Amino acid sequence: MNMRGQRFETDKANGKVLGVCAGIANATGVDATIVRIAAVILTIMGGFPWTVIAYGVAAMVGKPSGYGGYAPARSSTTREEARERMRALDLRMQAIETYVTSSNSRLAREIEELR
Repeated sequence: MNMRGQRFETDKANGKVLGVCAGIANATGVDATIVRIAAVILTIMGGFPWTVIAYGVAAMVGKPSGYGGYAPARSSTTREEARERMRALDLRMQAIETYVTSSNSRLAREIEELR
């Protein structure tokens, strides 16, 4: 990942508070939820004043992402990749449906115990 010449952009469209964690996630390619959890853990584990200050500075310094607040579509995802992901999701949904609708006695017992 080459970030030279690029400025940090906050992603307010996908952000929760000011879009800083979503911007970091977009820049690094990591899921935004993981970045948010890491920020909270870092703050709780003793970095309280500094993480809040760094978050505020990043919110002020980072320019908002373009496109009216919406992140641009990633051009790296091709139609074939999207189709393959959809096929994989379809197969997973079929497996879940087969499991739920089958005569699984263990699952049936667990459901009956919950009633």
